Amino acid sequence: MAAAAGGRALTVFLYDRRQESADTGEKVLKCLELTYEGFRRAACQVFGISCEETFVITTTNRKEITDENFNELVQDGRTFYLLQSVDQSLSSATKEWIDFLPHYDTLVKSGMYEYYASEGQNPLPFALAELVDNSLSATSRNIGVRRIQLKLLFDDTQGKPAVAVIDNGRGMTSKQLNNWAVYRLSKFTRQGESESDHSGYIRPPAVPRSLNSDISYFGVGGKQAVFFVGQSVRMISKPADSQDVHELVLSKEDFEQKEKNKESIYRGYIKNRKPTDSSHIVNDDDRFLFNLIMEEKDKESFTAVVITGVQTDHVQYLKNSFHLWTRQLAHIYHYYIHGPKGNEINLEMKKAGAFKNIDIEVSMFEKGKTPKIVNLREITDDMQTLYINTAADSFEFKAHVEGDGIVEGIIRYHPFLYDKETYPEDPCFPSRLTDEDGDEECYIIEKGARGKRPIFECFWNGRLIPYTTVEDFEWCAPPKKRGLTPIECYNRISGALFTNDKFQVSTNKLTFMDLELKLKDKNTLFTRIINGQEQRMKIDREFASWLKDCHEKNDKQIKFTLFKGIITRSELASKRMQSPWSSYSAIEWDGRTYKAGQLVKTIKTLPIYYGSIKTFFLYGDHDGDVYATGGDVQIALEPNALYDETKVIPICKLDRLVSDKAVKKYIEEEMAKLPDRLSVTWPEGDELLPNDIKQAGATIGALRIEILNKKGEAMQKLPGTSHGGSKKLLVELKVILHSPGGNKEIISHISQHGGKWPYWFKKMENINKLGTYTLKLQVVLNESNADTYAGRPLPSKILKFNIIEGKPQKFSVGLLDPPFRVGHPFSIPLDVQDEFGHATHLTNDVVPVLEASGLTLQYEEIDRGPNCVIKDVIAKGVVNNCQGKNFTLKIILPGLKEDSQVLKMKLLPGPPQQLNVEPDSDVLKIENGKAFPFQVKVLDEFGNITAQPKLIVHCKFSGAPDLPVYAVDCSNGGPNMLTGPILHVQNIKKDHTLKARIEIPSCKNVPSLEKTIKLIPSSRVAKLQIFSVGGEKAIQIKDQDEINWIAGDIMQNLIFQMYDEGEREKIITPALAEKIKVNWTPKINKEQIIRGLLPDVKVPKSVNDVLYCLVTFHDDHVSLESAFTVRPLADEPKHIKCKIKGPNTLQMGEILQSEIEIMITDQHGNQIQNLTSSCINSLGISGNGLDKSDLTTNWQQDTQTICVRGIKFKPGPPGIKELCFAWREFSQFLILNLIAGPPDKLELVDWTEEPVSVTNGKMLQKPLVVQLCDHWGNPSSEPNVKINLIKASNIKIMSSNQLYKTDENGRANLGVLAIHAPKGQHTLQLKALYNKSTLHSPVIKLNVLPDPDKPVYLNVKYDKNVPFAAGSTFPDFMISVISEDDNIIKNINPGRISMKIWEGDCRGILSQNVTTFSCTTSKDDDEGFFYFRNKMIPERMGTYSIQFAFAIDKRNTLTSEQIIIEVVPNEPAQLVPRTLPSTPAVTNARAPCSRTLVKELTLVIMDEYKNCTGSYLDGRIVAKIKSSIQKDTDIPLFQGDTSTVEFPIHRGTVEVEALVLAENSPGRDSTEYILVFEPVIPALNRHLEPYCLSFMFYNDYRRQQKMATLTKERDELSQKIAAYRNVFATANRILAELKHKAQEAETKESDLKNELKSLVGIPQTNLQYVESLIKEKKSEQEIIIKQPRRTCTLANYPKGSQDVLGKISHLAQIEDNEAAKVISWHLASDMDCVITLTTAAARRIFDETQGRQQVLPLDSVYKNHLTDWNRPLPHLRNGKSCFKPFGNPVFARNLLTFPEHTENCQIVFGNLLGDTIIIDNLDAANHYRKEVVKITHCPTLLTREGDRIRSNGKFGGLQNKAPPMDKLRGMVFGAPLPQRYNVLSAQIDLLQQYHTAVVRLNKVKTELEWQEQSIQTSDTQKKKEELAELENNLKIIEKELGMSSSGECTKSSLQQKELGSDDSPNPPKRMRRETAKRPYSSEEWVSPSPLKKQQQTVTTTSEANGTSRKK
Repeated sequence: MAAAAGGRALTVFLYDRRQESADTGEKVLKCLELTYEGFRRAACQVFGISCEETFVITTTNRKEITDENFNELVQDGRTFYLLQSVDQSLSSATKEWIDFLPHYDTLVKSGMYEYYASEGQNPLPFALAELVDNSLSATSRNIGVRRIQLKLLFDDTQGKPAVAVIDNGRGMTSKQLNNWAVYRLSKFTRQGESESDHSGYIRPPAVPRSLNSDISYFGVGGKQAVFFVGQSVRMISKPADSQDVHELVLSKEDFEQKEKNKESIYRGYIKNRKPTDSSHIVNDDDRFLFNLIMEEKDKESFTAVVITGVQTDHVQYLKNSFHLWTRQLAHIYHYYIHGPKGNEINLEMKKAGAFKNIDIEVSMFEKGKTPKIVNLREITDDMQTLYINTAADSFEFKAHVEGDGIVEGIIRYHPFLYDKETYPEDPCFPSRLTDEDGDEECYIIEKGARGKRPIFECFWNGRLIPYTTVEDFEWCAPPKKRGLTPIECYNRISGALFTNDKFQVSTNKLTFMDLELKLKDKNTLFTRIINGQEQRMKIDREFASWLKDCHEKNDKQIKFTLFKGIITRSELASKRMQSPWSSYSAIEWDGRTYKAGQLVKTIKTLPIYYGSIKTFFLYGDHDGDVYATGGDVQIALEPNALYDETKVIPICKLDRLVSDKAVKKYIEEEMAKLPDRLSVTWPEGDELLPNDIKQAGATIGALRIEILNKKGEAMQKLPGTSHGGSKKLLVELKVILHSPGGNKEIISHISQHGGKWPYWFKKMENINKLGTYTLKLQVVLNESNADTYAGRPLPSKILKFNIIEGKPQKFSVGLLDPPFRVGHPFSIPLDVQDEFGHATHLTNDVVPVLEASGLTLQYEEIDRGPNCVIKDVIAKGVVNNCQGKNFTLKIILPGLKEDSQVLKMKLLPGPPQQLNVEPDSDVLKIENGKAFPFQVKVLDEFGNITAQPKLIVHCKFSGAPDLPVYAVDCSNGGPNMLTGPILHVQNIKKDHTLKARIEIPSCKNVPSLEKTIKLIPSSRVAKLQIFSVGGEKAIQIKDQDEINWIAGDIMQNLIFQMYDEGEREKIITPALAEKIKVNWTPKINKEQIIRGLLPDVKVPKSVNDVLYCLVTFHDDHVSLESAFTVRPLADEPKHIKCKIKGPNTLQMGEILQSEIEIMITDQHGNQIQNLTSSCINSLGISGNGLDKSDLTTNWQQDTQTICVRGIKFKPGPPGIKELCFAWREFSQFLILNLIAGPPDKLELVDWTEEPVSVTNGKMLQKPLVVQLCDHWGNPSSEPNVKINLIKASNIKIMSSNQLYKTDENGRANLGVLAIHAPKGQHTLQLKALYNKSTLHSPVIKLNVLPDPDKPVYLNVKYDKNVPFAAGSTFPDFMISVISEDDNIIKNINPGRISMKIWEGDCRGILSQNVTTFSCTTSKDDDEGFFYFRNKMIPERMGTYSIQFAFAIDKRNTLTSEQIIIEVVPNEPAQLVPRTLPSTPAVTNARAPCSRTLVKELTLVIMDEYKNCTGSYLDGRIVAKIKSSIQKDTDIPLFQGDTSTVEFPIHRGTVEVEALVLAENSPGRDSTEYILVFEPVIPALNRHLEPYCLSFMFYNDYRRQQKMATLTKERDELSQKIAAYRNVFATANRILAELKHKAQEAETKESDLKNELKSLVGIPQTNLQYVESLIKEKKSEQEIIIKQPRRTCTLANYPKGSQDVLGKISHLAQIEDNEAAKVISWHLASDMDCVITLTTAAARRIFDETQGRQQVLPLDSVYKNHLTDWNRPLPHLRNGKSCFKPFGNPVFARNLLTFPEHTENCQIVFGNLLGDTIIIDNLDAANHYRKEVVKITHCPTLLTREGDRIRSNGKFGGLQNKAPPMDKLRGMVFGAPLPQRYNVLSAQIDLLQQYHTAVVRLNKVKTELEWQEQSIQTSDTQKKKEELAELENNLKIIEKELGMSSSGECTKSSLQQKELGSDDSPNPPKRMRRETAKRPYSSEEWVSPSPLKKQQQTVTTTSEANGTSRKK
């Protein structure tokens, strides 16, 4: 019998279902024996079953457990049955616990669209389709009918709403049901699952249209769908070979409850029961389930998905839109329902196929209603059915993409029949206007049949993917050039694409991920399918031929005849649709011919039009007769005299049934009378007379108005009835106020005629503004509000009147003049107004009344003028204090509508008049030595406490000398305390009388007061005495006595006494005892002091220390003291004391130069003075290495000491030497410092003999220190010895210490050396000169590595073969910064890389006119590469220089080599004159000069940027004349009566000479015509803009001459005005830019200020304070940095490459000292290891150090087995603690912090530390390990005390105990900087940002202010006046010429050339567009500012020719 390995036990759940009466609950079984026998034995024990009894143990899927499959099937947490047999039915339901944690794909693919992203469509049908997908997959193996039922259970009597999807598929086992619950567990990831999940995926074979039912894929859609539809889902399933029904419930409520209870959210159970068992349904909301469960009877297999908690809006949608969403489902599964050919309704008999067995039935059950039941096969209006049955022909094809992807496709043709398209409409995509959508303007262009819909719908495995469509392919898209087939035929095709599963779709099957991208790949092969066979042929030719045949065979259209020409329809809103239009005079349509002039009537227009045909229009460039689907017809409305307008409508809206007679009759009836005048009456009075005067707000009575014709007949609409509302007549009323600022319309109403009542306007009572008014009544047309009709004005009437102010109705109180004092007069100003707030006069009948509670008020007079004032108001009353009192003053003006106003006023007291002093008694008593207080009040005449400046009250005393004077300041009012120094009279023995006089010197009118004061003698302490008590006798110790006492002894029995002034002894009270102090002890016993006892005195131990004893008494009035001195005497001998007289240092082998003096002392160190010379015999001297050959001792009688000389030591190691001196039984040790001998050589301190690696330009890792040593190698401390450094010439060394001399220790610190040298091995040596001998150090070996962070040059890559065409974009520039080791430097801020371009070839010299670009960053860019994309090439051709720069720091910049480019002209775009001609003015007279249009003109082909191009082009120019008036047919002819003249183009240039009009040429007098030069260049495949030159044509020769002169003047004025406007517009743009900058800067400053106040909490934000704060915080940072911290002293390896991270000891930091010690010790063998990213870098270090340096490359670490840093501690399982640990366990890795390379460091320490745990002590560690091993493996444990328990449990011994910190020799992890340092860094950064923002804001504001001031100069005003004068002159000339105003043309030409740099300080794009497009008036123009010099393009426009040129 095998026991569980390592103590592991299996926990499973068992149900006993052998008998009906068995226990129904589950049993939890913990099995320790992992065999079948042990498992069976444990089950018998749990259920109390005899082991001999016969039964079987099965899984929930009825698989019996045996010895063979025990290890496979019996897993932890599984559920098992005890049954009599495997096929036994369950006697009652069971629960099977399952886990359905989300699969890891949840994170990987979490970005897919969910159902709410539904492109405007309701996503509910697509969610239901997900459930149908699962059913289709489940029934795919059915032999018979595949039945899928979608039931909507909305019957309230059966419970709450539910949705159920039921199929008769193969069902699911409990394991498969468990898999279904796991989110993202797709069919592919289920292949590795164990026991009874037979879902290993096998791809189905290929079938037509990929209809393989393989559409349940990802393990996502079902869960998404059910929780989108409702809040809970119940999965009920029975597999075919099972006796049990498995049931699983998932609900949002259950998830939330588990989360609330902190339970495992993704853990639940599957209920296993027998079919039709509904005993577990107990909730009334689920009553419908009884019927569903009863339907399980006799079902072999099934699955039911029951969704409850259906959202209310979903229920309403499913009920109300039943037809819509079932139609959508029929569309989605069209081909599964109807087969590969689809639903062909027109076929009489359909073949029975494999897909006729799929029945998808939808039923909806509602309370009290008949159930709605529909089979999706019966739906005939889904889109695919409509497409199939409206198509006349089809085109099938197949596409092969790379891999196994296959797409079948079909295109269908829907013909045009007579007057409409047969392409079916989709309600989700309305494609064209219906007949009811006619608009009033009738400018309708019939859209294509398909409209904007794409051609192809996309099906995946036969199922529609609704949100993915394909617009077209290149071979079936409309061609760019017109072909044999009309363009509109391409809009009559629909299509479908059928893909297999090789194309990716989103998890909710709403969109394809890669279909269109793969189909449009160049390697995709298209073939046509004919009769089921692929034909390899040109797919584009085949499709074009098929489409042409479809058009010719199936389309029935309109024939356009009698072609007239090509025109442009400028009235259309869309410029794209304005041309070209072909015009025709007749059409043949439906067997009838319609011609120009024919009378017609329209239908389906609003209103109905009658008129005559003028022209037929067909869009496109046609020639001759042509067929089309439709077009437009232009009709002239009849009768012409009434309308005089034309309308353009679609031809399909002509009434083909109306007769000419009916049209003529309507025209005759339409000629009716028009309105003539207005009739105005005033039904309610208040009539307004001409020039009437009314008060503000006066009523203007209601108006009744009638519109009369000439015969006086009333009318309310224009003649005719068919016009409807568009021709109704309205009456408009306007009231206009005439003010100095201009006329303002204040009232505007429009009245309609009510049919039964006339036009009516209500009375007006709201006219209250003062001034002159006009009331205007005007008849207007409905909707258009036009006041003219048919060229004549409609009737109107005008009344003028005036409004003046009304009577006073209200008032307000003006500003008062405080302060207000009692008895002082003041004034109250009043503002009197009428009802509407107009200032008015106060009438004489109004008398003001003043009221205030507690005051008496009176006034003298009132000023009733415009500024009403109540004068000389006086207030009297009590105000309580000098601060005054607030009173409520009410002012009443009787008779006003608002007759009162209340205001608050503060009344202050009056001037001082009297004094009040307390106490008020005349005789006062006080003890001598105390101060007397008086309470003083200064009052006014009413008794109010008052105050005024400099109000000082004095009290003067008399009756004794040197008495003080009291004073108090009463300037602030209130009672004041008058007091001062004490009153003290010397030697007073009895009562003494004084006088006190109280007065105010500054107020003579206030009488003074006098008081008598009696002084009483004081009873305070006056004398202090000290006594020493010996026996019964007390000896007085007088002040300053000296007492001798034995050193270290204690003086006891000291007492004291105190007396008052009368020599009476004072009783010592506790209060007096508190004031007695002694100086020899800080602690005093208070009880002893009260008894008169002083503390004991401890005599000093040294005879030299004399103790001064002082007793003091201090109170507020007297200070007494008494002192004595204690002198100590020496005691008996007790010690020996040795002293060196001189330095205690001696050199090796020499005698100590200093003498040693020995004295004998007592126990306290006091020298004994009574010794003799014989005492020297008792002295002994000894020491380690002591040489006594020269030792001598002598007695010194005068000093009572022994002198020792001749101390010397034998040669040995220097250091501290200890000598022992012994006298009698006493001894003492003396320390001597034995130092090295004289210097003999140099040694390097802490330096290795191996080569030291250093990066070029960097410093060595530690300072270079050299030590002087003696002959034996001992360090010598000889100072000021000069040290020289010997090096090769190619080495440059920079040291932090420039003075190389030894210090007092004999060391010379050369500092940290910075090495600049070529890569390779180098040597250094140190040399010194001492006593004329040279000392040398060992050779220093250096290995210099290149610096990987030092930029050396910029690498620039771009496509050098691309031409640089003017105005286009540069090719992408890719920049990388190369370091010294030829690697790319990464982690560079893109803002430090810039691109500069300037004109010219200035090699090595940077031009001043430089344009700078910043690089374009993208998330997809590789790190270390910087791209400059879409940068504009200059618009001017020529040579340019490009250079890239990298800002290393503020001073140093690294630049690339200059790139010289040639900007060439762009494509030919226009024809431009070389010299701008003036506007011609010609006649048709005989003289040729008057008929000359062009004498000499050179035209050049240029690109759109005015660069000459086309030198390779030849051709011709056709000159012709067009009229500026569209209907003008009198067009002038050229000489020879020809309409066109041609000129040759040679090398892009054409010379036009002597272009003359024909004599007597036709043409209208004083008319403007346009001379058009149209280029015809066969070699050019693009259209060139023609050059147009306007000219004036006159019949009169003299008039022509005059007009020619005016035309010339007009041209000159236009040029000047254009120049002015352009310059002013530039200045305006600069101003706008500065304002925008200022706004941005203010916003930035405000945001930073708010952030600063919240983060730093500073009280103020001025620059000086911010600068001081930055300096303060930086100082605090420096202090923190200088504070001692634990650091790793192990030298780090130099990072000669970016692939080197450094040594492990430097990669991490640990804050806790104990944890740092134990972790550093634990990793001691790895601390010196160097970590690299690559093996190549590790090998390089290995080679450089000859294999001595251990290395670890990260690319060789197997990362799949690395520690999970988020893993919980071993005692935590599923979020719960298995036991309660103590000792604060934590993963060691969690104590590490990484300054950089966090991700790589986690790999390193995850590999080294693993799951090592830190815990407090060894007891806690042993307890933790003991408990952990019960459940899992325990990792290594480290204690904070330094102990280690290995992962195998071993602990103890030196190898498992960490040494002290100092024994680790610096190989310890450093401590991180305190958190305060990081907080300071963030605050400093924010402060610096704010400082920069404020400086920038101030700078921008200064520039803006300067710019605004500059535009207000007199020079600017003068230019504005000049411009206004030029404009006025231009208008006069144009009026005389009869030409249209050139203002708009000129304004439009002032478009500034936008700067091409992305980095230029441009305003936002929107502002630039508005600035460029807005035409400025002369008042808005300003002069240009010199603040910014920008390149300007001045465009001059000639109104005569409309062509612009740049100057």
